[in-house]
Amino acid sequence: MRCSFCKNKSVYYRRNEGNYYCKNHFIKNIEKKVKRTISQNKLIKNGDRIAIAFSGGKDSSTLLIILNKIFKNNPNIELFAITIDQGIKLRSNEMLKKTKKLCKQLNIDHYIFSFKDEFGITVDDLKRKMKTGFCGSCGILRRYILNKKARELKATKLATGHNLDDETQTIIMNMIRGDLLRLARVGPMPILSRHKKFVPRIKPLIEIPEEESKLYAKLNKISSTQKKCPYSYDDPLRGNTIKFLNNLEKTSPGIKNSLLQSAYKIKPFIKDKFKQEKIRTCEICGEPSSQKKCRVCELLYSSTFMA
Repeated sequence: MRCSFCKNKSVYYRRNEGNYYCKNHFIKNIEKKVKRTISQNKLIKNGDRIAIAFSGGKDSSTLLIILNKIFKNNPNIELFAITIDQGIKLRSNEMLKKTKKLCKQLNIDHYIFSFKDEFGITVDDLKRKMKTGFCGSCGILRRYILNKKARELKATKLATGHNLDDETQTIIMNMIRGDLLRLARVGPMPILSRHKKFVPRIKPLIEIPEEESKLYAKLNKISSTQKKCPYSYDDPLRGNTIKFLNNLEKTSPGIKNSLLQSAYKIKPFIKDKFKQEKIRTCEICGEPSSQKKCRVCELLYSSTFMA
């Protein structure tokens, strides 16, 4: 089929619109949607120094490329990338190689930090020590480092590559669990409470479907990290949620975006109804926490690690 906007061969069909896109129009459309998300939600302003969480995967690669295109010639906006080496033997070397290469191509400052240097452990170590509750622990440690290092590097915002699929899956899972406080965090800048040590997070790709983020990276000839974490396991709830939403999207194109927009509409009512948790300071490490001890210190100072 031909592109709906020119005579060139199409590379993508967006079913909820009924439009075909050639390479050029698809790339421009994705970038336009991200610009709109940033503008409408005031995610970035003059004077901002943006840290981009860059894992080397398709979403973070897409995010890095688009933000660089938008702001590279703006002297009032600074961008830099942060990569976290989790210490996974079968993945880390590939990840570091690809993240370094792309940042060099785009001339973006790139900072690399590791679990080993920050905590004295790697994900491989975590797996050996933890018999249960392992999967997800690395995410706790990764988010901790991202916030801490973004703050130390004087970032005013921390941009992550969460896409439309990520957000809608989280919405459904939080509704099933009855976790309305987490549901109140939906959105491109999920700030509920402020803390002087917490760097606000932004999600410029929140309205971009996963398949479109993947295609954008491919069309820009970006070789993203492909290897799946060797320690990951199938989360039944998330797995079933993904299937549920994908099936709905097939029969009712655009349903994921409709779900996101509905969550935006009910968010104010949830925030008014439920008192938000105050962000405290961890009594051990001094980092932001909802409890006396942050989840990282609870993990690292547990009997499992102190033994």
